[in-house]
Amino acid sequence: MLRLTDLKLPLDHPPEALDAAIRERLRLPAGALRGYTVFRRGYDARKRGAIALIYTLDVEVADEAAVLARFAEDRHVQPTPDTRYRPVAKAPAGLAHRPVVVGFGPCGIFAALILAEMGFHPIVLDRGKAVRERTRDTWDLWRKRNLHPESNVQFGEGGAGTFSDGKLHSQISDPHHHGRKVLTEFVRAGAPEEILYVSKPHIGTFRLVTMVENMRGTIQALGGEIRFDQRVDDLLIETDAAGGRRVRGVKLADGGELRSDHVVLAVGHSARDTFAMLHARGVYVEPKPFSIGFRIEHPQSLIDRARFGPQAGHPILGAADYKLVHHGNKPGQSGRSVYSFCMCPGGTVVAATSEPGRVVTNGMSQYSRNERNANAAIVCGITPEDFAPYGDGPLAGIALQRHWESHAFVLGGGDYAAPGQRVGDFLAGRPSPAFGEVLPSYKPGVRPTDLSGALPDYAIAAIREALPVFDRQIRGFATHDAVLTGVETRTSSPVRIRRNEADYQSLNTRGLFPAGEGAGYAGGILSAAVDGIRVAEAVALDITGGR
Repeated sequence: MLRLTDLKLPLDHPPEALDAAIRERLRLPAGALRGYTVFRRGYDARKRGAIALIYTLDVEVADEAAVLARFAEDRHVQPTPDTRYRPVAKAPAGLAHRPVVVGFGPCGIFAALILAEMGFHPIVLDRGKAVRERTRDTWDLWRKRNLHPESNVQFGEGGAGTFSDGKLHSQISDPHHHGRKVLTEFVRAGAPEEILYVSKPHIGTFRLVTMVENMRGTIQALGGEIRFDQRVDDLLIETDAAGGRRVRGVKLADGGELRSDHVVLAVGHSARDTFAMLHARGVYVEPKPFSIGFRIEHPQSLIDRARFGPQAGHPILGAADYKLVHHGNKPGQSGRSVYSFCMCPGGTVVAATSEPGRVVTNGMSQYSRNERNANAAIVCGITPEDFAPYGDGPLAGIALQRHWESHAFVLGGGDYAAPGQRVGDFLAGRPSPAFGEVLPSYKPGVRPTDLSGALPDYAIAAIREALPVFDRQIRGFATHDAVLTGVETRTSSPVRIRRNEADYQSLNTRGLFPAGEGAGYAGGILSAAVDGIRVAEAVALDITGGR
């Protein structure tokens, strides 16, 4: 097979045009094209009204060697790479202790799946509940203002990505095509097959619930075990005469212990008590940059028109998204970068706190993306130097998060409603007495107020500087009635649990494998899942000695 990239056709091309374009591009004689499959389909929307589809295709031809020779200098015509997944090891018989995976979000799911496929019969421990029970608990906060601290948007089967847009694209380096393994397993679990070829695949919350259940069933059928309501409160660590440290298992909240020489830590970015425990136990943890800001909402129709012009609403294009960034440079201003994050077309803003007395926002979309509003986080980058007012040490970023989440709880009225403001009022520095044409979607509700004190002054200044710039890129972005809702503080983990690059084990604790977003090594469903695969392979190789 040949991989043909960057083949452009008009948005509304007839089906037969693709065959003709392949034959013309490869200069094939009649009958030489035997077949093709679409590997990737994206679009180029830089010219509104003349949007083009861009194809990457795997093509079968009669004389592949002749075609390759003809296009030897053409980087758009290459042999199709082999993206099949191959296990790196096989579990030995009589393994004394099964590997343990802590956390059952995307990273933990794929770590467990790969270990199970290789015969290691992993044990998964998740502090939350199975996904359907977890969904009911999450809706309890959204509808009744009743928070379940161990079962919510952050904790439980499927991880935080279950209540999101279900985006499955990433810019990570992936030389071993682990991302293809992730997408293939998702399709096997019930995702639409289009995620294998569209350029920005997504699934949506409702479909993710069923998929997570199906993947759980696959892991169990392969000999893995998943235990819910099992919070890990401590590590069992042995220290040798030379001071070397080695994990020997975990201690659970109910006082029970589980012996294991290999513990994958895939706890997500909000397991603050776990981070504190690791630091107290001497595991190497360091502060990490992250971002804070607000959710912004516009009518989805506004974003569609701005991005697609007269072709807005085309079924292939769907609901438009955007990606914006501004590097602050005004004299006397913050000089900080502000960017859009986790953009959810046709979605809703959701309550995402995991701790009582705090307000946290996030975004979510269903597969259809047909809600009235578009939303995204508009966030300002911060670094460990900004953490100093909130404490020192590697956990100071958590203290910063908690401070502003608690303040948002007060601004919202103290009942899990969120503080909000119209963009025009935010830019003018005056409180919003009410909302206008754009109604906030956050449940359990939004209280109109003044957000100028909802984040540090430098973040407010940076966001105020960025919004008019974004308005020049997407007309109407800074429209008066667009809504800001606060606060967005869980963009990524505030710590990094450092690991060795060679074997993925903790810098100072053998047998502990920090993984995924919580450890600071991923930033979304796909990258977290890929990291889970990498770490599972590292565990398998450590157990077998590379056999």
